[in-house]
Amino acid sequence: MSIFSKIFGKKQTSETDETVRVGGMEDFMTLIRVYYQSVMAAQLGISNINFLPDMAVFKRTLKIPTQNNKLGIAERSKCKKMLSDIYGLNDVFFKEIDNSIKKNCKNANDIKNYLFMFQGFSQDLMMVIGNLMQWKFRMPGVFKKMLRGMTEKAIHDIMTKTDWKDDGVRKTCHNIRIYQHTLGYSESWMTEYVYNIVLLAKKEPKPKA
Repeated sequence: MSIFSKIFGKKQTSETDETVRVGGMEDFMTLIRVYYQSVMAAQLGISNINFLPDMAVFKRTLKIPTQNNKLGIAERSKCKKMLSDIYGLNDVFFKEIDNSIKKNCKNANDIKNYLFMFQGFSQDLMMVIGNLMQWKFRMPGVFKKMLRGMTEKAIHDIMTKTDWKDDGVRKTCHNIRIYQHTLGYSESWMTEYVYNIVLLAKKEPKPKA
């Protein structure tokens, strides 16, 4: 059984099934949540591990020792390494998350609002991306560079374009810009985040009829 199976409680029915799922979109999103929660624990000095459920499972499963009697430091480092090794995320990506949390989370009470805001930001962003890049999701995986360029252009349009034909898309783009202003993420960060999700979504096995 893979390390991902242990961390995320997944059950594989065969070796092929495991190969398809390891490092997939669900794993990526879970590791992203672990990273956010680890940064929050480290920055805000949270001592109750049950307050951060994804990080708690991650820590207990991998048996990560608490560093300097402070939650979040060792967990953040381990999670960052996994995200970098598996998905190729760079230091700038993580620094933007760190700075966003530092800016918006002054105490433990801010965590719930921040995570709720990020969820709304992420959902709206992927909804518009799905609308703008629908046919591009079907591009063969070998055209990664082209797909990345298209993702970058779509993100730029979301942040700057005003003459949308679809009123629903226009309103959602307006919401995304409000989220982005508050959270403080750059277009390059948004491109990296969305590109990884799009790329992983393309690799997910299609549901059986």
